[in-house]
Amino acid sequence: MDVNRDLDVRGLNCPLPILRAKKALAEMHTGETLRVVATDPGSVRDFQAFCRQTGHELASHAETAAKEFEFVIRCK
Repeated sequence: MDVNRDLDVRGLNCPLPILRAKKALAEMHTGETLRVVATDPGSVRDFQAFCRQTGHELASHAETAAKEFEFVIRCK
């Protein structure tokens, strides 16, 4: 999947990953994608709820072997 922008929020805990993603998405155009890499285990639940509430699409999410969480969000 092509990604338009990357956001590294490793080491940050809730609510900072969501706030930084929200700011990045506000600067993006409809249909563009944002890849977020986080280390907070709570970010899985947080990004699912964030996308439901804002209308952005959580195109994919995965956990890496390094215990990092990667999300790809498509801007609404």
